[in-house]
Amino acid sequence: MTRYNPFDIEEKWQDKWQQSGSFKATEDADKPKYYVLEMLPYPSGNLHMGHVRNYTIGDVIARFKRAQGFNVLHPMGWDAFGLPAENAALQRGIHPAEWTYKNIEYMRKSMVKFGWSYDWTREIATCDSLYYGAQQSFFIDMYNKGLVYQKKSLVNWDPVDNTVLANEQVIDGKGWRSGAVVERREMSQWFLKITDYAEELLNDLDTLDNWPSRVKTMQANWIGKSEGLEFTFDVDGYSDGLKVYTTRPDTLMGVTFCSIAPEHPLAKLVAENDAEAEKFILDCQSKGTALEDIEKAEKNGYKTQFKALHPITGELVPIYIANFVLMAYGTGAVMAVPAHDERDYEFAKKYSIPIKTVIKGDNMPENEAYTGAGILINSGEFDGLANEEAKKTISDKIESLGKGSKTTNYRLRDWGISRQRYWGCPIPFVYCDDCGVVPEAKENLPVELPKDVKFDKTGNPLELHHTWKSIDCPKCGKEARRETDTMDTFMDSSWYFERYCSPKSEQPLDNNVNYWMSVDQYIGGIEHAILHLLYARFLTKVLRDEGLVSVYEPFSSLLCQGMVLGNSYQNSAGEYINPTDIDLKSDGSAFHIKSGEKLSVNRMEKISKSKNNGIDTDILMDKYGSDTLRLFMMFAAPPERDLDWSDTGLEGSWRFLGRLWSLLDCTDLNVSDMPKTPVIMPSLSEKIEKDLKRNIHKAIKKVTKDIENFQFNTMISAVMELSNTLADIKKHLTKENTNLLSLYREGLETCIRLLNPVAPHITEEMWETLGNAGILAEYDWPKCDETAIKDEEFTLVIQMNGKLKEKLIVDAQISNEDAEKLALEAISEHLAGLTVRKCIVVPKRLVNVVAN
Repeated sequence: MTRYNPFDIEEKWQDKWQQSGSFKATEDADKPKYYVLEMLPYPSGNLHMGHVRNYTIGDVIARFKRAQGFNVLHPMGWDAFGLPAENAALQRGIHPAEWTYKNIEYMRKSMVKFGWSYDWTREIATCDSLYYGAQQSFFIDMYNKGLVYQKKSLVNWDPVDNTVLANEQVIDGKGWRSGAVVERREMSQWFLKITDYAEELLNDLDTLDNWPSRVKTMQANWIGKSEGLEFTFDVDGYSDGLKVYTTRPDTLMGVTFCSIAPEHPLAKLVAENDAEAEKFILDCQSKGTALEDIEKAEKNGYKTQFKALHPITGELVPIYIANFVLMAYGTGAVMAVPAHDERDYEFAKKYSIPIKTVIKGDNMPENEAYTGAGILINSGEFDGLANEEAKKTISDKIESLGKGSKTTNYRLRDWGISRQRYWGCPIPFVYCDDCGVVPEAKENLPVELPKDVKFDKTGNPLELHHTWKSIDCPKCGKEARRETDTMDTFMDSSWYFERYCSPKSEQPLDNNVNYWMSVDQYIGGIEHAILHLLYARFLTKVLRDEGLVSVYEPFSSLLCQGMVLGNSYQNSAGEYINPTDIDLKSDGSAFHIKSGEKLSVNRMEKISKSKNNGIDTDILMDKYGSDTLRLFMMFAAPPERDLDWSDTGLEGSWRFLGRLWSLLDCTDLNVSDMPKTPVIMPSLSEKIEKDLKRNIHKAIKKVTKDIENFQFNTMISAVMELSNTLADIKKHLTKENTNLLSLYREGLETCIRLLNPVAPHITEEMWETLGNAGILAEYDWPKCDETAIKDEEFTLVIQMNGKLKEKLIVDAQISNEDAEKLALEAISEHLAGLTVRKCIVVPKRLVNVVAN
């Protein structure tokens, strides 16, 4: 046999799989379906280690389920719209489509090299007009059902790039690309009414038994259902009053001021005649809208001339415009109880506002707010009530006064999808002076992006493309203008898994979606726990209500894989040096290969471009081939945990595949000529034969169970253990012992078949070398012979009063009575002079003799 050489075999099998259509999925009502999916990637141009881990996990599951007889759908596509492509257009002077499709082509070739079993006939790209045209179609349907609307909203506005920025694109109050100070502007935006589904989205989390509990908790907190009191403070000189919502009506008697958002109508009224107030509001609006950033910022306020009338006491309390109150959350106004709210306490201390304690609890803190439970004090008629009881009593009081009512509220806000950029799905609406806002006629879809755009100016190129903007009104036929905003790319990635079921359909979805959906196993990072997964759940429910799908939830089971971590290295100038340019010594020290400089070795952290601590997958592929990388990724750590990158571990995986390959070499014996018919247990007489047969089928049982439980590292360990057994057996093979030859072949074929989902190329080649016909990926999964795994003997542990005394090798079928007798005989010396009180027998494990 030649040595294991992946470069001779991997491309060969990739071509064979493609030619035979091994992974092409078609609807088949006679087979159970299984839909496995990894979150689709953005086509950045390169595969990173996170991709390799994520997609290999999915591929192992897909190959395993296919071998088990399932009709498997395992597709791949591209989340192809987004700002990075526009940045590339600006920097490189090329069209975003050209940059995107070049990257797709490169990444697809890399994916094929890894042998991932995708059905490439179902490939989609969200920037393809067939895809986004279907999206525009059901978007219009959502509008007609009242789930799409426009309203003015606060946004992060980059005054240089002239575009709205997501909160994540605002860094230290500045635009992530332009560096300009971001403004908080009020603009007309398109929204989806996800709040209409808040209760269902929350309740249906209870149906997701195979989701990680932390993901469900994160979503529940994001939806943020709360029971509270909504009521209105009367304000002299302001007829609308000040409506607030609180989950702590028990603290109402401790209100010492109210705070309002800078965009609140009352704040605007104040600013009309108060230059200082106007200046304060403008300063607030110069900051971004990210809730986390606002929470961390110093609490600032401006005292207005208005005062709020306490609904029970009649006391007048001051009203402040505050930089930490957002118009988008609640009513844009807050009742402030500094004694029992940390943020209000900080604000009250700064502005010398009275602090009134109304709840007394155990271990009351000094110089900070008390937010725990307790008994009401300083609360008039409510004194002495437990605070939980007081919530209802005070709410009832407010209702009786006609000032408010008990209310259910949600933290969740409607989804703003407007983006002022070119490379996105056009929002299919027009503006007509006579008809107003009008959806595009369905027969005119897709509304395609114009190709002849220029990126020589900042802002949205669509806004500057006057011929594209000009359009006849679909309703009256008069001259109108197109909407130039495009959709948030989260919209594109919130239904792609349904489109895979019918990727070429002229309708958004066809009946095939009800054959494949829901996704049986979804795989992706925990960072998508809220937005992507919540939006995907929302759109699935919308499409269900439109009659396009029949499922209530898109993903039956969710696996959140851990990150790939690696050391990063820095020179004296603070520059990060890539691991490929480093000489790493056995003691862990690192030196720059070219300069010889000793580098600082940083702790393990997420592999990223910013830390330059990832090795290009192409370099590793050129050195090891794909099976070694796949094996290492599955063996190094359980999938839900972070994986520490290790060159040593990678070398270990390479060596194991070499040892597995060497099992084909039996000196003067040709493995392919060994008997193919497995021998059954009753016909075996030698212990070496029985043990090997038992080990083979124990491995089948364990690997099958481990894959089903996503314990890929232990399933690989089981295959390694069986392969080590075969390496020892190889020494005893002779032409005369046909039973052992047959068992060796059975064991080797079992190793190959069990490892095939993880390392498909080497196992296909070995399978063929053994003289087997066809493609291993199309064979059924091996079945465990339960009669073969029954142990003939086991080790019986003998204890006396709970302490180990003896171990005996006994017959596996021994009765409890015989085990007790053997135990008493074995420890008879220890029992001299003692009385046996009882014997506790744990079948096939131990006997504990109780004596004194």
